[in-house]
Amino acid sequence: GGRMERGGRRRSEPEEADKGRMKRTIIKDWKTRLSYFLQNSSNSNKRKSKKAGKHRNYFRPSPEEVQLWSEAFDELLANKYGLAAFRAFLKSEFCEENIEFWLACEDFKKTKSPQKLTLKAKKIYNDFIEKEAPKEINIDFQTKNMIAQNMQEATHTCFSVAQKRVYSLMENNSYPRFLESEFYQELCKKAPISRAAQGT
Repeated sequence: GGRMERGGRRRSEPEEADKGRMKRTIIKDWKTRLSYFLQNSSNSNKRKSKKAGKHRNYFRPSPEEVQLWSEAFDELLANKYGLAAFRAFLKSEFCEENIEFWLACEDFKKTKSPQKLTLKAKKIYNDFIEKEAPKEINIDFQTKNMIAQNMQEATHTCFSVAQKRVYSLMENNSYPRFLESEFYQELCKKAPISRAAQGT
């Protein structure tokens, strides 16, 4: 059984229990997803290039590759599997809006058409920035105000300051915890995870 982690704030018992249950479900879901990735990878290695289909995107990274993720946060974000693993981890910690915002900004910066730029800027603002946004990120009032002003005429740098803040928040908080997680430690091992595949 997993330990119940209690935050500094007091929560009512039922709420605490719900949160614990939800977290356990997410972690279980996370392990299922990991074993799914790994099974796909071992199958795709056997049938080398018979089906170079979509499943090949998630091959199991080598332990050496996984070790690289611990050398720099950028190494983790640049790796498709690493990014998927990190997102699953943030989901288990209830803070996936940070990586989603960061990815939305990366996509936004590559947008060529001015019309699309304006539409995407509005969507990012509505999803992540405005008060009570569904995936509101934790940034200071000044930055939010600056973005609101920039929204009058959207440019590629609209969200740069906020994106840097969220990046450093993830790099300093979530990233070190991810590297200590059971999930990351499992990927560092050489042998495939048979336990997860059997569903224990």
